Amino acid sequence: MTDFKEAGFMYAMGLVVAVIVVAQAVFFLVKAWRRGKELGITVKDMKNTVVTSVMFSITPALSIVATVVALAGALGLVLPWVRTLIIGNISFETAAASAAMEAYGLGGLTSEVTDPEVFSAIAWVMTLGSMLPLVIIPIFLKRIQKKMGKALSKDTKWADVISSAAFVGLICAFVGRAILGQGNVDVSPEVLTDGAGVLSVTALVFSVLFMIILQKIADKKQLKWLDAFAMPISMFAAMGVVILVSQLLPPEIAFLEWRG
Repeated sequence: MTDFKEAGFMYAMGLVVAVIVVAQAVFFLVKAWRRGKELGITVKDMKNTVVTSVMFSITPALSIVATVVALAGALGLVLPWVRTLIIGNISFETAAASAAMEAYGLGGLTSEVTDPEVFSAIAWVMTLGSMLPLVIIPIFLKRIQKKMGKALSKDTKWADVISSAAFVGLICAFVGRAILGQGNVDVSPEVLTDGAGVLSVTALVFSVLFMIILQKIADKKQLKWLDAFAMPISMFAAMGVVILVSQLLPPEIAFLEWRG
């Protein structure tokens, strides 16, 4: 029996979405190219701009690959692929899918979804959650910018404080999850859940370590391109370490979860 998550209809839907996304990109590229000629920008400069844009697009593409890999075991390839084609990212998609699965009593992203109704509910949670910014931004963005502009004009230091606080808060949420996050307790003890344990802490520690090393190399060698690639490289390197740890250490240690 064909897995409904990767049926022909799902792939057809994914291809339609991909064609629309690519068509939009080509449309705006052509318009920008024509506008560049009208402004007198040389073809050489425009080609360099396109090449630079392509190079910097590799970084988010790696994050998209990481998202698809993280969700494929539970949701198949197509749904994560379609979600990340449009507006999704690894932090939102994994959190939304995990929360929806846990609400149905599944073991987070470690459990494969076999019920079409559960799969549909997860897809709706992921989709509706990402639609909220599309509604908020056109309606409230100007008002928010005006109020923030007034506050920041009085004291410019608040801009750095607000941005730093938002970033630190986001990072702390993931750090807390890796160290003390509770997994699903309704699955059998033999099933590895997504609770905090040896593997989650290993991923956290080594991703931070790799990030620090790459940042120091980038600063010392003046490698600006490495700044853009430091995070995805650190993510994949830490994932590799986790795989090694899971294979080298005894199972009772490697798969230990104190919040499973």
